[in-house]
Amino acid sequence: MVHVLSSRVLLRPSDPERSRRFYGETLELAVYREFGTGPERGTVYFLGGGFLEVSGRAPEPPAPGMRLWLQVADVAAAHEELVSRGAVVLRPPVREPWGLVECWIEDPDGVRICLVEVPADHPLRYRAGV
Repeated sequence: MVHVLSSRVLLRPSDPERSRRFYGETLELAVYREFGTGPERGTVYFLGGGFLEVSGRAPEPPAPGMRLWLQVADVAAAHEELVSRGAVVLRPPVREPWGLVECWIEDPDGVRICLVEVPADHPLRYRAGV
């Protein structure tokens, strides 16, 4: 077994400054650390129990199938706040057949982000102690 001490998602955006504005200002993710200088400098954001690192530059947007899953306490409130900040909403909050309430947005490169609320009566609350 590999003993993992920490992990993070590495995102190489096509326009780093635009992506830093989205994750830092639109989503208001807290900064864990920053490194380097210039447009390709790195910014690592807290992402719940993990991290999202936005650094470097890619010649084209990230892989089309890449998705981020972010659990929030109140998805309706998060949706309203993000709409007011101009976020691209792909789908407003909907309670799915599997019981989670999901809202889908996308970042400037088209990376799809699922904002998820786990309702009080959902089995994930019982198993995870959430």
